[in-house]
Amino acid sequence: MLFYVLLFLGIVSLWWHWKARDRMKVTNLTGKYIFITGCDTGFGNMAAKIFDKKGFRVFASCLTETGAKELKAVTSNQLQTVLLDVRDSDNVKKVAAWIKAEVQSEGLWGLINNAGIMGPSVPTDWLDIEHFREPIEVNLIGLINVTINMLPLIKKAKGRVVNVSSVGGRLAFSGGGYFPSKFGVEGFNDSLRRDMAAFGVKVCCIQPGLFKTALSNPANVMKEKEVIWNKLSPDIKMQYGEDYFQKDTVKKQKLSKICLNKDISLVVHCMEHALTSLHPRTHYVIGQDAKLFWNPLSRMPAVIQDFLLLQNRAELAVSHAK
Repeated sequence: MLFYVLLFLGIVSLWWHWKARDRMKVTNLTGKYIFITGCDTGFGNMAAKIFDKKGFRVFASCLTETGAKELKAVTSNQLQTVLLDVRDSDNVKKVAAWIKAEVQSEGLWGLINNAGIMGPSVPTDWLDIEHFREPIEVNLIGLINVTINMLPLIKKAKGRVVNVSSVGGRLAFSGGGYFPSKFGVEGFNDSLRRDMAAFGVKVCCIQPGLFKTALSNPANVMKEKEVIWNKLSPDIKMQYGEDYFQKDTVKKQKLSKICLNKDISLVVHCMEHALTSLHPRTHYVIGQDAKLFWNPLSRMPAVIQDFLLLQNRAELAVSHAK
């Protein structure tokens, strides 16, 4: 009995120590420079506003002039916006040179790689290579390119790199380029974290579940899926069944109602912890769907994953057998 009491007290002590360590903050961060990509809407837009209010000197990149103007209109004079398409290497190099001139010898405390797109999320045999190319170019190649160009400034400040991945980087549950791109982000994040440890640079990865943003808006996702469905050959449609799209739409709507997280500030709080904690976490899994379903499922044997994720395909197989 005494053994179990001591074991319990030991677990409680370790948990308390971890919580206390998790709350320790870096001091004197006011006025530090940070760069956030993808600030037109969603996580990046909210992060730029919040970090501006907290006293960081924010460089916020936007894809559109409209996004940049709207963000600038509601933030302080200290926040600076810049137009950036992460797919354009020349654009990335020019922005990096501009930031270098702004921060001078101080360096860059934080880089938040947030820019990303969803792309079509449909069965693989509905797609061509271009459907895969764009999400990979933006979510993975663009993220790597921005990071490489900013690393000298981050190393100078012994700062932080925060990469926004997804639970889709742990578990692929649809076709398209989004999931390969996020698996790539996870691999790059891990190798970068180990490469930069010797320089005092900390690298963190944020893995949100399904959040209510323009990127993952269920209506937009299904609209894009419908466009592709309507362009499919009669042969492919026959293989899936003419009523496949309608049935799949109903199922996806139900899934969205169950899984969709509405409070995007939860993701921004993780970004803040990654930038300000003395001991940031290597990975932040955020969202009830991610914590309770996607993340645990990603750690289970493939046979269990397939059983839970292949219900649509099972019905398809039955219809072919008939």
